[in-house]
Amino acid sequence: MWDPTVYGRYADERARPFFELVGRIHAEDPGHVVDLGCGTGELTAELSRRWPRADVHGVDSSPAMIAKAPEGPTFSVGDVRSWSPGRPVDVIVSNALLQWVPEHRELLPRWVAALRPGGWLAFQVPGNFDAPSHAVVRRLCRTDPWKDDLGDLARSEPVDGPEGYLALLAGLGCEVDAWETTYIHLLHGEDAVLNWISGTALRPMLDRLGAGERREAFLAAVARELDEVYPREPYGTPFPFRRIFVVARKPS
Repeated sequence: MWDPTVYGRYADERARPFFELVGRIHAEDPGHVVDLGCGTGELTAELSRRWPRADVHGVDSSPAMIAKAPEGPTFSVGDVRSWSPGRPVDVIVSNALLQWVPEHRELLPRWVAALRPGGWLAFQVPGNFDAPSHAVVRRLCRTDPWKDDLGDLARSEPVDGPEGYLALLAGLGCEVDAWETTYIHLLHGEDAVLNWISGTALRPMLDRLGAGERREAFLAAVARELDEVYPREPYGTPFPFRRIFVVARKPS
């Protein structure tokens, strides 16, 4: 279950890729903008500020997240896998969502089809699934005493690289801008990397384990290994994080 408080610990660091993504959408005066996987909606509200005359709507599967949404845009609880806009959309934005949707490569053509001619699709996903943070979690999930409970949650490569998305969307006739960026986040405090991934990568494991001693033992095991691969320096803990960005424009 998504926890808005845990996810929001590093709100500034998580927001930066959103602004860099949206900065490359060159829609001048869109009428209908949709944010798929909008979370708590603060960034959806930024879309309303970017395009004040647009009808901006956010969709997220978590009622807890939507309950925190601000005034301005409209919001609804829904599954992006079955989302249908009901009318053509000028801009679709999806920020750090598609890594959670194994069939997202099949969704993207449907989202392009939902756009007006000349409309824009923009999304970014984490590309750090081979990073030490994720390798530690996968290895622990696949070994005793956790493998029976968590082994099926240890996914290796849930997303493509930028070239894969470029090929998919260019094959649909779109003009595509695809790139990647590695941020070096400087995290502060004890167990900084553990705190970061507790709001994202560890969510399925923590939900599966529930409250209690096994959850705490798993977190302690992850923390020990993360401390070795991400040593804390006097100025903080450097945490490299690769992200993949795609902006596509549908043919007019």
